[in-house]
Order: sequence, then structure tokens, then C-alpha cells
Amino acid sequence: MRLTVFGATGRIGAEMVRQAQASGHKVTAVARRSSKLEISDPALTVVRVDGLGDPRQLVPALEGSDAALSGVGPRSSRDLTVASSSTRAILTALKLAGVGRFVAVSAWPVGPIPEGESLLGRRVLHPMMNRILKRVYADLRRMEEEIAASGLEWTVVRPPRLTDGPLTHRYQTKVGGNVVNARIVSRADVAHCMLNALDDPETIGQPVGIAR
Repeated sequence: MRLTVFGATGRIGAEMVRQAQASGHKVTAVARRSSKLEISDPALTVVRVDGLGDPRQLVPALEGSDAALSGVGPRSSRDLTVASSSTRAILTALKLAGVGRFVAVSAWPVGPIPEGESLLGRRVLHPMMNRILKRVYADLRRMEEEIAASGLEWTVVRPPRLTDGPLTHRYQTKVGGNVVNARIVSRADVAHCMLNALDDPETIGQPVGIAR
């Protein structure tokens, strides 16, 4: 499969690139001109852009691709619009390039509290995270709404707190909602889940919760 990865210099994006190549996919990594992207594999195609705001700059990275994945998201509490604005441009570029499959990363607090969630999760963790990072999650909700309205075959993956742990393959997923009592998951496992979603028709048009 030919894949385009946006946010390829981020920690989830870099994992998607590495795992996709290891699985034999042909990968195009989209990187900002100012970023440092080490190219260790000559099979990796890198498209450098000024930013993710102009769909016309993104179209060349999508030509010939079967699907696209996005690891783009806020890197700090000050990134209040990066998810929705970048994804808006990516969605437009996908339509211009005729690429119909799209998988993006979101976050656990964006989804509803699942049935069976512990008292700690319901009364403390979920409300606290939404209060502390209210504007960040509001932007991720806008992003999800625009993805859902795009008409594409989309999937959004919602992890809880991310770690730099290894790929374990031992994670839980919930199609259409959040994993009960989700607390942590490694970025490597999130990348694995996102790549697996490409071949899973049940995830099309659905959020997917993930947790260790």
C-alpha cells in the first residue's frame, strides 16, 4: 500500500513511518522545511512544505497514495488551533488528490465517558482533563467534527496519556467509543492501531478508543 503520513516528524508520526516501512508499505512523509527529519531508508519519500495550512502544497505528497494518516496534534497547551486548522487543509488536499481513506489521532477526553468507567475516571480524571485543557480539546472536537463531515472514509483514534514505551501489541480498542478506565498507552501502540485501522472496515466512519 502507498501511504502518506502527515506530522511525520512528531513522535506518533515517526512511529507510523517506521512501522509502515517495516510492514512493506511505500511511505511518503510530509515534513516542514524547518524540521529535522533524518532519512535512513532510501525507500522513504519526503515532501517538505512550508506548513500544513495550504492544501495546494500538500497535494503532491498525496499523489498515488492509497490512504493518508495524520499524527498532527497539539504539542503544548498553547497549541489551540493546530489540530483543526492543519486537518482542515489536509482534508481539502485529500479531496483534490482523490484519496478517500484517512486516519487521524485525537484524544481520549474528546469522547464520552464509557459505561463502566470507574468513579475516579468519571468524577476526577475526565472532568479534570477537560477543565485543564479545555481549549485544546475544544479544538480537537472541531477537528473530529470536520473529519466526520468530510465525506471521506475516516477513522479517528483516541488515546489517553501517551508514553514513549515500546510497541507491545497488547492494547485494548473500542470501536465507536472509549476504552473503559483508559489511563496510558505508548505512542508506538497508537501508531500500530492507526495502521491496522486502514485494513479494518469496521473502523470506517468511527472513533476508536485505545488504551493499554
